[in-house]
Amino acid sequence: MIVRRAESGEGQLLHELAAVTFGLACPPGTTELEISEHVARHLSTERFEEWLADPDREVLVALSDSGFTGYTVLVFGAPTDADVAAVVTARPTAELSKCYVLAGEHGSGVASELMSATIEVARLRGSATIWLGVNDKNDRANRFYGKHGFARVGSKRFALGDRFEDDYVRELTL
Repeated sequence: MIVRRAESGEGQLLHELAAVTFGLACPPGTTELEISEHVARHLSTERFEEWLADPDREVLVALSDSGFTGYTVLVFGAPTDADVAAVVTARPTAELSKCYVLAGEHGSGVASELMSATIEVARLRGSATIWLGVNDKNDRANRFYGKHGFARVGSKRFALGDRFEDDYVRELTL
């Protein structure tokens, strides 16, 4: 398994990976329709290609012999969400916007290698911190982020379908 920067033209592969991994992080009760609509609207091939061309974003992928097994997206810049900006005050900062690994790879070390590489990219780009939002009911992800040093510093809301979910804001000082 290797971790590398995603490349222009890989948006379709990233979209396909997002389609099978996004639901893994959703709160209980999220419908398949809500998941598919979110993926279509926010994790499309075109959206990934935009991110791959954006100098304020880094998209990393984990690859095995079978193909893409996980990905992360870092967004560099000050938080635009008022709740996040109130608790994440160090600058410069980066948001870990996406961190997903195939369910069959959970517990295999793929996510940890991907996280280590993502943290290193943020460090190399001069970030003082990395922050993220994670659903307050996603115990597995919250344990994972805690294990990697992300401390809970606040909360925010996340729009999913026609409702809002509660997210913990977690931050890692680099």
